[in-house]
Amino acid sequence: MRKTVVVAISGASGSGKTSLVNVLAARFGCPSVMFDDYVDARSYPRNLQQWHSDGADVSKIKTPAMNEVLEQSIARRPEYLFVEEPFGKARASIGPWIDYVVLLDLPLALCLSRVISRHFVQRQSHSPRALGGYLIKYQDHLKEIYADTVSMVRSNCDLSITQDLPVEVCADKVADWLRSLQD
Repeated sequence: MRKTVVVAISGASGSGKTSLVNVLAARFGCPSVMFDDYVDARSYPRNLQQWHSDGADVSKIKTPAMNEVLEQSIARRPEYLFVEEPFGKARASIGPWIDYVVLLDLPLALCLSRVISRHFVQRQSHSPRALGGYLIKYQDHLKEIYADTVSMVRSNCDLSITQDLPVEVCADKVADWLRSLQD
């Protein structure tokens, strides 16, 4: 009986995790699990600045429903399961399920521009006040949290992609790398 290979796609907000997971899951005909689908008002510590200054223990970020879906997905024994998990193997509740971590290690300025485009231009559902509020939080503490998170994942990832590539080209790199592991 084969073991499902669980691949976490990690990176800062705006790095392209969701797009890459979607392309890989379609290409390999396997399921995916998206971190953002399981985040709610109780997932993150209430005061992110304090959490960060206290050491940013990512295991305090709770997504219990995601854990259940991971277990259920693995039980179906697909060849691969692609997981959008910003924190790599670092969260105690998720890490044991993950076999490999792919880090989308892109410049934070590029990631920020993608977040702005995604939330405030393409969706046009947020007011200019919301954009201003986000940018204030970004400058105040989110940028440092993203940088520290990427640095943490970088220290134990299995594949790092540092170029801004079209998602299909990025998926080619990951697919080639996964095939090389089987050789």
